[in-house]
Amino acid sequence: MNFKNLKEYLAWLYYQYLLITGIYVLEPWEKSIFNSILFSVITMVIYTSYVFVPIHVRLALEFFSGIFGGQPESTMALMN
Repeated sequence: MNFKNLKEYLAWLYYQYLLITGIYVLEPWEKSIFNSILFSVITMVIYTSYVFVPIHVRLALEFFSGIFGGQPESTMALMN
């Protein structure tokens, strides 16, 4: 794929984005505000999932391993 095809493909994707979200009818300053808010929300979702999902997965694994017969903790490990 050469550069011209890539540029046309990206322009087509951007056009599809404008049509799907309906922001093609907005003025340029409204588009920039909408895109800024959308970018901020997507960034916060990615950051939150990066920070909190591993914690919840670990807690869920500990919970379900205890329910479904995981290795019981020894009393010596609890004393230390």
